[in-house]
Amino acid sequence: MSEQMWQQRVDDLNTLSGIDKLLEIMAMLRDPEHGCPWDLKQNFASIVPHTIEEAYEVADAIEKQDHPGLKKELGDLLFQTVFYCQLGQEQSLFNFPQVADTMCEKLIRRHPHVFTNEKFTSDDEIKANWELEKSKERQEDNQSNTSALDDIPMALPALSRAYKIQKRAASVGFDWPSYHGVIDKVAEEVKEVKQELTASTVDIDKVADELGDLYFALTNMVRHLGLKPEQVVHQANRKFESRFRLVESFATKPLNELSLEQLEELWQQAKTSTKT
Repeated sequence: MSEQMWQQRVDDLNTLSGIDKLLEIMAMLRDPEHGCPWDLKQNFASIVPHTIEEAYEVADAIEKQDHPGLKKELGDLLFQTVFYCQLGQEQSLFNFPQVADTMCEKLIRRHPHVFTNEKFTSDDEIKANWELEKSKERQEDNQSNTSALDDIPMALPALSRAYKIQKRAASVGFDWPSYHGVIDKVAEEVKEVKQELTASTVDIDKVADELGDLYFALTNMVRHLGLKPEQVVHQANRKFESRFRLVESFATKPLNELSLEQLEELWQQAKTSTKT
């Protein structure tokens, strides 16, 4: 493509808007002759870390209720999708319209109570239908699946994957009838951790194994209460950070120069302050 033709393509961007303009910009960034060297080097795998980072930045903007920032971060996340679609188109795998059509078909199929005459009488029925459709999709996507736990991404954060494993097992009836049994399981796992830590010879690998069981049981407890483990731990992190910053502000000298008793007193003061 000549420089004049390329310049005309650049000028034509002004006639586009929205997703059409973004798709054209992405294609231009990947142009072998005039595109960006960095963008041309990328592939599906190399973009993944950026996608994960952008998703977390979206979540952070929502957490901060930063709506102008959220608009920006959603744009960054959308760009990731467009980038994958451009790579797919170049390799004759898929393109953006096909990805969008797939999503539209899935949403319509999973919401028969909205797009057909089928009716559900409760949220539980809606959820049950949603899970049934997802199960059908998994079977259609991979006929070799032999377990309800197949196709759960290994790259998920550990707590999120534990939650998904438990949820999938529960979908086929493998679950405690209520959270009461889970409470007992948590107590059992705590006991086993203590046993390993008080053994005549502490085997750190066995301790780690029991701690893993404890995390798994706690995640199950969170799930039974209708919560998400990542959100629960995130809230705990935020609470600790807030209180620890107060401890730092209350201290009259560096924390490492204070006794445990003094630190505990400051901690209790911080807890009282955050409750008022």
